[in-house]
Amino acid sequence: MRLKTKQGLPPIVFIVLGIALLLGMSKLVAYHLSIQERMSWGEKLLILDGATPEKKAGISAFANQDYRTAIAKFQAALIQQQNDPETLIYLNNARSIGDNAPKIAVSVPIGSNLNVARELLRGVAQAQDEINRSGGINGKGLQVEIINDENNRDIAKQVAKALIADPQVLAVVGHNASEASLAAAPIYQSGQLVMITPTSSAKELVGFGSYIFRALPSTRFLAEPLATYVLKVAKKPSVATCYNSQAPDNITFRDEFTASLIADGGQLININCDMASDSFNPSTSISQAISSGADAILLTPHIDQLQKSIDIARSNKSRLALFSSPSMYTIQTLQSGRSDVNGLTMPVVWHPQMQKASVFTQQATRLWGGQVNWRTATAYDATRAIIQGLEKARTRSELQATLRNPDFSTMGAGEVVKFLPTGDRSSHPILVQVRSTKAKYDFVPINPQ
Repeated sequence: MRLKTKQGLPPIVFIVLGIALLLGMSKLVAYHLSIQERMSWGEKLLILDGATPEKKAGISAFANQDYRTAIAKFQAALIQQQNDPETLIYLNNARSIGDNAPKIAVSVPIGSNLNVARELLRGVAQAQDEINRSGGINGKGLQVEIINDENNRDIAKQVAKALIADPQVLAVVGHNASEASLAAAPIYQSGQLVMITPTSSAKELVGFGSYIFRALPSTRFLAEPLATYVLKVAKKPSVATCYNSQAPDNITFRDEFTASLIADGGQLININCDMASDSFNPSTSISQAISSGADAILLTPHIDQLQKSIDIARSNKSRLALFSSPSMYTIQTLQSGRSDVNGLTMPVVWHPQMQKASVFTQQATRLWGGQVNWRTATAYDATRAIIQGLEKARTRSELQATLRNPDFSTMGAGEVVKFLPTGDRSSHPILVQVRSTKAKYDFVPINPQ
């Protein structure tokens, strides 16, 4: 088909249109990958970034059921890239082939947020590696299927349906963003498949169903300590908020924070700052907050759009005190924000300096060659809970009953993993702050007293 064009338009217009069309088609192809193309036990490469020839050879061997070669290649790949969780999971899967191994899945946003996906996969991989090295679950190695859901609602639904239809999968660790978890949860509940999300905190997930669990506490227990801290550092704080109207978990955080702030005497400054809006402008938002009398600002961004919050911090130029939801605890905040996010304070459920986390932290540092963050810890905790449950359970319903038992508990990354009747984690968050340490920026625990 020939396109009719208007005479007189400069050639650059058609070049730009062509590039835009190609980019649009690329995005369309990404979102229309079949579910089978998004799921892998080791036979498909899901994380393309930085894949070594050894890793690719291992995946090819795995796909050809040459597991001996796959093991050797994955081991070689890990020598080159120690911190690659996809390779470690595939290695453990290859080692337990033919073992009638118990199987679980983990669904992460590889296509939309690779950093976060890797953080989550490291927690799952570490728990899998530990149990398999210690003899497995009742003598059988745990196998893990990796899935790329891109934090997308529609894809998450398809993932849930595919997992429900696979009787070998006994549980799923996921999803990451609350919108993905909320879309998939009804399917898991109706299909009676245990879902433990390591990161989704939207209030709609509280008490959602008997098969739905969270490896983190209710948002109220995260937001209230932050509001209390704000009230302690400023006698009568006036706080503006910037949020993403498409991120239900961060809307929940904003609402819980402001409710606690106002109840204890703080003031909410209303400004027009929706990071999901086409008219969003970080400089305008900061100017409006300052002119309205704010002395602090709360940032609650979507996990896949952290740069917008960093842009707000950059426009702030240290004029307003910065606070945020746990979403901003990631390497992107430090690397991109640097001095602009210095002093940014947020609550988290785990930090490597927590005393009880020392054993896990040492193991993680040896395994990955560096520190991990709270998403790795909660993904580890979710996997540890499933592993502990599978020590006694052989079916999906038995696993659910085990996790729902009031006496159920297992040691996690920093404290005991135990679920409340709502399915939420019983946990005690702490506050961390971005500070300059040894010529770099890092998240440092602070004393709220």
